[in-house]
Amino acid sequence: MSACAVCGTEDCEREFQASDRLYHTTTERFSVVRCRACGLLRLDPRPDAEALGRYYPGNYWFAPDESAASKLEERYRRLVLHDHVRFVRRAIGESRARGPLLDAGCGGGLFLGMMRERGFRVLGLDISREAAAIAWRRQRAPAVCAVLEAAPFPAGSLAGLTLFHVLEHLADPCAYLRAAHELLAPDGRLIVQVPNAASWQCRLLGRRWNGMDVPRHLWDFRASDIVKLMERCGFEVVRRKYFSLRDNPAGLASSLAPGLDPMARRVRRVPEGRGARLLKDAVYLALVAAALPFALLEAACGAGATVMIEGRRI
Repeated sequence: MSACAVCGTEDCEREFQASDRLYHTTTERFSVVRCRACGLLRLDPRPDAEALGRYYPGNYWFAPDESAASKLEERYRRLVLHDHVRFVRRAIGESRARGPLLDAGCGGGLFLGMMRERGFRVLGLDISREAAAIAWRRQRAPAVCAVLEAAPFPAGSLAGLTLFHVLEHLADPCAYLRAAHELLAPDGRLIVQVPNAASWQCRLLGRRWNGMDVPRHLWDFRASDIVKLMERCGFEVVRRKYFSLRDNPAGLASSLAPGLDPMARRVRRVPEGRGARLLKDAVYLALVAAALPFALLEAACGAGATVMIEGRRI
């Protein structure tokens, strides 16, 4: 039995069982439990590293090809990533720290490419060698294959560090937060984004909520959980944001119709012709648009499906 990442308690009760609803990498069923002391949800028992690796498809990130549909998808992703870009630009702009911005878990590097286009010095890090290569080749973002605790960068050298949808995947989230603290310069900014288990979407949909992402998500954090971990690891929380144009409406759409999710279809290698692909993409986009008012309302009430938190290194 694993211990709670927030309070260290092992005592828990089973909340539900679920399998891989989105990518169908396995038919195994996994238990999600709730900590009796602090209420944090977690996967228990946790898969070992070898098993966990099988639940991550090789094409888990976005890498555009030359097809018309892929080019349209890249334009859409650029549009919805402006939320992230604005948040990070403001955070680094308010900091006295100097140095590059590191995106840990950078995937194909599209966010880094957008930041580089705005004049920022950028670095990428990912545990996938292929993803790091794509980030460097397509986005001209120098990227390395490593974990943050062993990142080949000098201590105190970074002005900013982003962890978008990373901590929920880690057996030891605090190890990454401590490594981030060491790599950041004084007053440097850490930006963390995770699915918000205190969101309306989670409360309404439960095990069908896309933010659970069993078995890849080992923890289902609330904003208060992340704040406690960041403060424990030497950060002062500066700002929170509960809306993401990229993640919140799309998360609801994928919860309701996982079979239409474009990434899930690509990962599962669903056989479909060009016409069927474009039709499914159009229906999915319409569902995302229909989900937008609800996503805006829950975020305005502090219960958005994701939370982005800015921390200042102290």
